[in-house]
Amino acid sequence: MAVRIRLRRIGKRPKKRPFFRITVADAHKARDGKFIEEIGYYDPTKNPPLINIDTNRYDYWISKGAQPTETVASLYKKYKKLVGSSKELGV
Repeated sequence: MAVRIRLRRIGKRPKKRPFFRITVADAHKARDGKFIEEIGYYDPTKNPPLINIDTNRYDYWISKGAQPTETVASLYKKYKKLVGSSKELGV
């Protein structure tokens, strides 16, 4: 079974209100279909965009062979940079 870490859209149906959950799912399932686990969320409507990822679970799934999509990999990189900078500031 090919497992992917990807975005699942749950925003309001009238367009221009996107909100995404970061999920672990079988690659053959639909984008908004059945998933294995939810590990975070992404809200691009805020300024700056809100990103929250459970890094322990993300690393666990990567170690088990799950492949992140390009977008999720980019969000994870930004999240790690954001979390790292806040620790340096003592927040």
